[in-house]
Amino acid sequence: MLEKKWTSLAPERPAPVQRRGVERVQALLDAAEALLGEQGYEAATLKAVSERAGIPVGSVYHYFSDRQQVDAELLQRHLHELEASLSTALEDPASRGLHDLTDAVIDRYRDYFRQHPSCVELWFADRHTVLSELVRAFDESQAERLWHVLVERELLPADTPRFVLRFAFEAGNRLFDVAFRHSPTGDETTIDEARRLITAYIETYAS
Repeated sequence: MLEKKWTSLAPERPAPVQRRGVERVQALLDAAEALLGEQGYEAATLKAVSERAGIPVGSVYHYFSDRQQVDAELLQRHLHELEASLSTALEDPASRGLHDLTDAVIDRYRDYFRQHPSCVELWFADRHTVLSELVRAFDESQAERLWHVLVERELLPADTPRFVLRFAFEAGNRLFDVAFRHSPTGDETTIDEARRLITAYIETYAS
């Protein structure tokens, strides 16, 4: 089992011990997600989130110390969901070749970003250090996972440097940033070019 290094990067908040507290945290995160997706990052202030959730703004500080903590916890929720989707893609027996696997990973990122515009608002644009570190650590963990899958299936030699997959994920992240800046649903031409570039690069190590 690969270590999930990204799970420990977000600042900790006090865990709500009562059911009502847990429900309020989820309501606040749901409200933040809705505002981010509908109106963008600047609109999702703590005051707006509290109003959307129907929770007094003073009570928000019982669960989150500031806006950055809300952002970080919401992004972590997205990362858990995206990781589950990527796991399903990599375990799919239909994905047998290098092309299949790289396509599957790219498609899962693309589809998740399209379905969750709030994630796009948090993922790109360097909002603050915690978010940037969460994204970096998550991509590195997925690069490590894909390296293992490709080596175990003998699609890459075992001596392939791990930085190859980390570099591929870094390039993909930059190009997805461009794609979603050009279009709220991700410019398909840019994503296709990212697919071609990444696959061709990894293939240079396959022979």
